[in-house]
Amino acid sequence: MANLKSIKSKILSYKKTGTVTHAMEAVSAVKMRKGQERALSGRSYAAAALSVLERLSGTAEIARHPLMQERPGKTALIVVTSDKGLAGALNSGVVRKVESELRERDLKKEDLVVYAFGRKGGEYFSTRGYDVATTHTNVSDGISESEMAELTTTILGREDITSVFVAYQNFISTFEQHPTLRQIVPIRPETMKVIIANIRPARGKYAPQHAERTVQPAAYTIEPDADSVLDILLPKLLNIAVFHTLLESKASEHSARMVAMKSATDKARDMAKSLTRTFNKVRQAAITREVSEITSGIEAMR
Repeated sequence: MANLKSIKSKILSYKKTGTVTHAMEAVSAVKMRKGQERALSGRSYAAAALSVLERLSGTAEIARHPLMQERPGKTALIVVTSDKGLAGALNSGVVRKVESELRERDLKKEDLVVYAFGRKGGEYFSTRGYDVATTHTNVSDGISESEMAELTTTILGREDITSVFVAYQNFISTFEQHPTLRQIVPIRPETMKVIIANIRPARGKYAPQHAERTVQPAAYTIEPDADSVLDILLPKLLNIAVFHTLLESKASEHSARMVAMKSATDKARDMAKSLTRTFNKVRQAAITREVSEITSGIEAMR
């Protein structure tokens, strides 16, 4: 009897878990659709802005700008993760990608300043002795590009920071997200080409309508002067690049969580069915044993 009670308790537990995970799956599905639409619709804007940066990168004026030059100093690492777990390997994938790139580039803890978007990334790097300058938590899905300008301005305003990396989950599809780390400062033409190529989907309504080829002009006429324009334009374009990584991460987070919760719901349902079959077998065996004992007792009385 005690065994039956234990099995029945487990069945109820799995059913309750399945109810919770199914509700979380439904919530994540709604957020996922909104996040995917926002990330995909913003890709054209981000690609156009970055293509401007790519065109400018071949001119003589921008080549002399500090953001284009390799200089000694510290490295800023912008890590975009989620505040919560229950999203499969979403956060661990970003962390592993960062650790791999740091080893490959031979970057030490004392050379890094971490800016974390999401509690998971902030906690991971702070507990391991990294210099975590800021940790932004509970970042809304509806955050605007202008709200990101504060972070970009802070990083670019520090004279000791001469290079910037951003790590995030790049959204591929509902069932596929790819951990990515990109260097956005110093600005390099080849890096801009890679970002632009990867930011546009190959097909669908957000894909380019025709083959795009960037042509770098021999010279630009910049008014009032090159320095004044570039000091405003370059941080703006870099801010767009960082902002879009946040959109990609949000779409990836909700997609990964929906898939993880669906898997958990299916697993809870399967476990409940399996335990129900076990419960019925044990109960049937108990009934058979009791009937046998009664029959044996009757025979003994005769």
